[in-house]
Amino acid sequence: MSLEQFNQAPAADAKQQIAHCVAIADWSEALVAARPFASLASLLTTANALAGEWDAQALNQALSAHPRIGEKAQGTGKEATLSRGEQSSVNADDLALKQALQAGNAAYEEQFGRVFLIRAKGRSGEEMLSELVRRLANDPQQEQQEALQQLREITLLRLKETFA
Repeated sequence: MSLEQFNQAPAADAKQQIAHCVAIADWSEALVAARPFASLASLLTTANALAGEWDAQALNQALSAHPRIGEKAQGTGKEATLSRGEQSSVNADDLALKQALQAGNAAYEEQFGRVFLIRAKGRSGEEMLSELVRRLANDPQQEQQEALQQLREITLLRLKETFA
């Protein structure tokens, strides 16, 4: 679907077109309601502004669709396919990395009560592990802000790729 088609589509169809970007229904509805967009840049600006309103509840809603770093996303939907591709830099044959990510994920979930979220695209498995270890030193408020920033990056990247 092109940006022009997105602008002209019925609301339900337009929401379906961007559903894989993030599992936050209010964001999708608000973005669709803000149509039409004159350009991809204006769409991304509006999407970013709307994402700036996310809070802990929105983060938890979105995390329901994200796999752990280093684990393959389950399912056949577009979001699962994107997650598998985004995490493709994690070498499944590197047992030490896989074990370190599993341990880090467990420590993170115990400390913060949610799945560790990071924009995986463009990062190696080692870089993601390093960020995981670094972020374990955050207090809960700092970590919530970092996780929300990562979620915004993932969402905008996916949105941009949808209309590229």
